[in-house]
Amino acid sequence: MNIAFFLLPKKEVVTLSTQSTVRQALEKMEYHRYSSVPLINQKGEYVGTLAEGDLLRKIKSLEHIELHELEHLRIEEVPRHRDYEPITINDEMESILSRASEQNFVPVVDDQNIFIGLVRRREIIEYCISQLFIHGETPLNVKI
Repeated sequence: MNIAFFLLPKKEVVTLSTQSTVRQALEKMEYHRYSSVPLINQKGEYVGTLAEGDLLRKIKSLEHIELHELEHLRIEEVPRHRDYEPITINDEMESILSRASEQNFVPVVDDQNIFIGLVRRREIIEYCISQLFIHGETPLNVKI
């Protein structure tokens, strides 16, 4: 099965620009209830993943900071603990299972590393479950 079947296109994905501020990131992540989001540079390239923990560690390192001061702190100044590894649109579904076990989503890029969307862990799990049913397995209490 090709990744394109599961792809959530870029226009439907909540992302942050590396030029965004910490306050913008906090507000966007809170509004959408996301714990991590893809980071995209001005060229549209995927550069990494920003997590809540990254923001919290940065804020903690800034002693006695006021919320309005976060309007001037850029995301590119926030050290990231771990970036999600992207795949290309040509990869097969089976090749991303190990990534999905450790990531909330799998970023998808083209041959020039331009971000084109992502595959959420949910769709990957649903695909695996459907494959179990096709092959005669019947896991207990599983809803598709």
